[in-house]
Amino acid sequence: MAKKDVPGIGEYGGPAGGWGALQAVAKAIRGQMGTRDTPILLQVNQPQGFDCPGCAWPDPREGSSFEFCENGAKAVSWEATNKRVTPDFFAAHTVAELFQWEDFALEWEGRLTHPMKYDPATDRYAPIAWDQAFAEVGAHLRSLPDPDMAEFYASGRTSNEAAFLYQLFVREFGTNNFPDCSNMCHEATSVGLPQSIGVGKGTVTLEDFDHCDAIFSFGHNPGTNHPRMLGTLREARLRDVPIVVFNPLKERSLERFKSPQSPVEMTVGKAVSIATSYYQVKVGGDAAVVQGMMKALLARDAAERAQGGAGLLDRDFIRDHTAGFEELAADLDAISWADIETVAGLARADIEAAADVYAKAERVIICYGMGITQHRHGTSNVQQLANLLLLRGNMGREGAGICPLRGHSNVQGDRTVGITEIPSKAFLDSLQRVFGFEPPRGKGHAAVETIEAMRAGRSSALVCLGGNLPVAMPDPQACFEAMKKLDLSVHIATKLNRSHLLVGKHTYLLPCLGRTELDVQATGPQSVTVEDSMSMVHASRGSLPPASPDLKSEPAIVAGIARATLPASKVDWEGFVADYSRIRDAIEAVFPDFKDYNQRVASPRGFRLDIAASRREWRTPSGRANFIVAPRDQRPLARPDAQHVLVLTTVRSHDQYNTTIYGKNDRYRGVTGRRDVVFLNAADLAERGLEHGDLVDVEAVAAQDHTTQPRVLRGFVAVAHDIARGAAAAYYPEANGLVSLANFDAKSGTPSYKSVPIVIRRSAGPVEGERHAGAVPHGM
Repeated sequence: MAKKDVPGIGEYGGPAGGWGALQAVAKAIRGQMGTRDTPILLQVNQPQGFDCPGCAWPDPREGSSFEFCENGAKAVSWEATNKRVTPDFFAAHTVAELFQWEDFALEWEGRLTHPMKYDPATDRYAPIAWDQAFAEVGAHLRSLPDPDMAEFYASGRTSNEAAFLYQLFVREFGTNNFPDCSNMCHEATSVGLPQSIGVGKGTVTLEDFDHCDAIFSFGHNPGTNHPRMLGTLREARLRDVPIVVFNPLKERSLERFKSPQSPVEMTVGKAVSIATSYYQVKVGGDAAVVQGMMKALLARDAAERAQGGAGLLDRDFIRDHTAGFEELAADLDAISWADIETVAGLARADIEAAADVYAKAERVIICYGMGITQHRHGTSNVQQLANLLLLRGNMGREGAGICPLRGHSNVQGDRTVGITEIPSKAFLDSLQRVFGFEPPRGKGHAAVETIEAMRAGRSSALVCLGGNLPVAMPDPQACFEAMKKLDLSVHIATKLNRSHLLVGKHTYLLPCLGRTELDVQATGPQSVTVEDSMSMVHASRGSLPPASPDLKSEPAIVAGIARATLPASKVDWEGFVADYSRIRDAIEAVFPDFKDYNQRVASPRGFRLDIAASRREWRTPSGRANFIVAPRDQRPLARPDAQHVLVLTTVRSHDQYNTTIYGKNDRYRGVTGRRDVVFLNAADLAERGLEHGDLVDVEAVAAQDHTTQPRVLRGFVAVAHDIARGAAAAYYPEANGLVSLANFDAKSGTPSYKSVPIVIRRSAGPVEGERHAGAVPHGM
C-alpha cells in the first residue's frame, strides 16, 4: 500500500555526501556568515588553523585543503555568523518572552557580545562590567557554607587549557563536583574499558584503518555525527574490507556514500556501498548479538580443535594477556540461542554469519557510538565488545582494536586534563605537589547527581563552561525546575540557549571567544590544544576578528572568576592567561604523559598520548586484560508485555549537533521543516491500527519511572520507516521528557536515552494537568 502524503515527510533517494552535502554547505554559509569569511573553512582541521568545533574524528597525517564535512561547515558557520545578540536585543525582549521561542530561533539570533546579568525587576538581562561580574560571582561562591554546594559543568568543546584551569580553580575552591557532557554520552566507555583493558579510551589510530581486514560498526550514524569518518570507511571498502553494521535504523551513510572530494564520484562515478552486511538489531539488543557471536566462535573453535586443528581463538594471547576466559566461556554456554534471538531481534543464522566474517579476518576494528553506551546496561555493552576483540587477540596490534566514537571535539581531552568527578589518587597527589594546596579527595557529582542535588536544595550554585545542561539531560521539566531554584547560575557561552533563560536569584551570561576567533593576550596571539577520539593532541588557532571587542577567552573568564573567588590563591592566574604555553607547562608537570608538551604540539599534526593497551600493556589491577561476564540483572531480557510495548531510542537529525539545532530538516531520513515525528516499523503501526502520517501519543512505560504522572509526547506524526520491529525513534532533545532521571546505567551514570519502553496510541489531544514530555518548545 502506498504511503499517504504527509507534509514534511518524504523519501531521500540520494547517497550520503554527494551534491546534497555541497548544497547544504552553501546554504549554511549563506544563512550565517555570508561570503566574506568563507575562506575560514580552508583553515578547518589544518596544521596552522583551528580544530572543527564539531566532532572529534581525527585529522589525517597527510591532509588535503578541504578537511571539513557538511556538518563541520554548519558548526563553523554557526559560530562565525555575522548575526549578533547585543544589549539592545535583551532590552527588547523579556526572559519570559524568549523562553517561548524555539531553541533553533534562540541560537539563530547570533553571537553574544557583552557580559550580562539578569534583572528580576524587569525580567531582562542588562549589561554588567566584567570586573563587577567576576566580583559578584566570586562573592556568591565564597559565601557558600560548603564548596560542595556548587556544581561546575564543562562542555566538550572546551580546550585543554581552559579545562585544566577550570578544574584547578574548582579543586582549589574545594570540590570535585564536575558534571560534564561525557556523563551523558561515553561515560560507559570511561568506566567500562578501564576494567577490561586498563584505559578508558580507544586503542586504534587512524592509520590502523589502512591495515584492518574487517570493520564492525555498532550503534552509530557517521553521516550525521562524525561525517569525516565516511572518507575512512570509503577507503576501506575500496580495498574490499568487509564492514558489518548493527543498527536498528537503516542509515543512508552506512549504506552508500559519494565523497564530495572525489570529482569522479561526484560526476560520473557510482556511490560507494559502505555496509557489506547490515543487521537491524532490536534497540538494546547489541550485547545479545555480541554474546551470540562469541558463542558461535567458541563452538567452532571447539569443533576445529576436536578435529586436531588449531581452533579459531588466539589461545596464546588469551593465556599470556588475559584473565576470566573460563568464566566467560561458561556463561556463554549457559545462554540459549532462543534467548539471544529474542533479545537481539536477529536470527541465529545472521549472527553466525557475522561471526564468520570476524573469524576470517586477521585484524578487526570495532567502532561504536552512543547506541551502545546510552542504555541501562551501557557499561556492560562496552565490555562485551572488548570481550569479542580479546578472543582473537584483536587488541594492541596494528590494524585492530576498539574505536569509541566520541562526539564533541575535545570531550576526551577535557577528561584527560582533569574534568572528572572521580579523580585518581595519583592525579590529586600530583596536583598537590605542583600547586601546593590540598585538593578535595571525595567523589564529586556527575550530571544526574548534580540535577538531583539542585532539585533537593543541596546545591545552590552552578557554573557552566559552555553547554546547555538542562536541555541535554533527561526529564527537562525536572531539570528546569532545579535550575530555577539556584541562588547563583553562571553561563560562559558564545550563543544564547534555553539554559540561559532558566534564571535563578543571580544569573550571569558571560560571552567567550569561539574556536574560529583570534585570541590575543598579553604576550600576543595564543593557541589552544584539543584531543581527538584517537588520543591525538594538536593545536588550534583561530584567525577571525572576535565577534565583539567585549569578549574574553575561556581561560581568561575562568581565571577572572578564580581570582575573585580565591583572593589568597596559590595559582598565578594572570601569568597563565598572559601566555597559554605556561598552562601547557603546568599540564605537563601534573600529567607525565604530556612530557615536552609545548615542543611536541608545535609539530604540524601534534602528538599521540600514550595508550598502554595499544602495545598490550594492561594497566588493570591484575596486569591483564579482563574478560568480563555481563551481569544477569543488566541483560536486556525479553519483556513479558512485548506484544504492545516498543523500545524507543532518541536520535539526532542531520541538521543538528547535540542540543544545537541548525535547521528543521533531516535530509537522509526524508524529513523537512519539522521535528515532531516518531519513526516506526510499518508492521508495528499496522498491529496497532495505525498508518503512516497518523497523529500519535507516545507514552513511557510507568515501570521505568518514579513519577505518578505519565510521560507523554502528544500529537507526534507517526512515520513508517526502515527500522527494526519492536523499535521506535524520536529526536533528541524533544523526546528527553520520556526519559526519567532515574533511568540510567548504574555503573556509569549514563542516562538511558536509547532504551525507553513506550506504548504508541492514536493521539487523544492534550490532557489537563498531565505531565507532557513535549511541553517546552525545542524547535518543533
